[in-house]
Amino acid sequence: MAGVDSVEKLEDVIVRSAEQVAGQIRAAKEAVSTVIFGQDQVIENTLVTILSGGHALLIGVPGLAKTKLVETLGVTLGLDAKRIQFTPDLMPSDILGAEVLDESSAGKRSFRFIAGPVFAQLLMADEINRASPRTQSALLQAMQEQHITIAGARHDLPKPFHVLATQNPLEQEGTYPLPEAQLDRFLMEIDVDYPDRDAERRILFETTGAEETAAKPAMDAETLLTAQRLVRRLPVGDSVVEAILSLVRAARPGPDGGESGKLIAWGPGPRASQALMLAVRARALLDGRLAPSIDDVLDLAEPVLKHRMALTFSARAEGRTIPDVIKQLKTRIA
Repeated sequence: MAGVDSVEKLEDVIVRSAEQVAGQIRAAKEAVSTVIFGQDQVIENTLVTILSGGHALLIGVPGLAKTKLVETLGVTLGLDAKRIQFTPDLMPSDILGAEVLDESSAGKRSFRFIAGPVFAQLLMADEINRASPRTQSALLQAMQEQHITIAGARHDLPKPFHVLATQNPLEQEGTYPLPEAQLDRFLMEIDVDYPDRDAERRILFETTGAEETAAKPAMDAETLLTAQRLVRRLPVGDSVVEAILSLVRAARPGPDGGESGKLIAWGPGPRASQALMLAVRARALLDGRLAPSIDDVLDLAEPVLKHRMALTFSARAEGRTIPDVIKQLKTRIA
């Protein structure tokens, strides 16, 4: 009986914590929406990514408020935010930092580490595909392990640590495609589309007047860390787990994918399953629910999977696209 009582007490603690945290998260979402108009789905998916403890790649044409969104999130979530403008001549040390040689008044020399902008809680990597592969790879260890190594010494990054990178899909001159290993580090690829007519009308009035609406804090870093710990404690039903496994495994070449498997050159690994498991929990918490559903799996499948897949040459020649294939795979578990 004592064991049953302890389980019930734990469940009560999770319920109370979830109710409190969910209210704060919704307040943060509303605060972001007062500055960013017509991008509700983008805001939600970005918050889900951060609640999951992950990183997001925001892809959209210029002028869709991608940079503004990241800046607003930094203020609203109470995070120490920094921005790096990626350019072809950017070096790894411009991101990570470097050791410099100091000489004391007594003539003694020693090395001192000067931290780069990666030492932030929210790092905006603006136009990330403009930097060379060497510079892009400087973020790999930071994104996966939340620390960096300089001259053999380990330097831990602040907690929480999130990278929100932006990319312009139109510009190809002077850009370097992100390697698959780095793409896999992003929990979601979020497409930023044009706002609808009503939202664009509101943008015209809100941003061209004498005063602009400023972002207001709604959370702090400690509250966000509490929310991230809570996400990992939310229960997940067997049906949801099976849906995640079926979907991710079907997105790989081979028999699990059936006819769709013949269209796929390579697919997502176990990291995609982990990302989807965390994302559906985070989405449930954002909606004020205590457990995710299969609908969460279906809604988050595309942003979690599409940057982790590639189609065969014959599939591309037939005009097939990755979103189409994912939609076809979702019908198997809907």
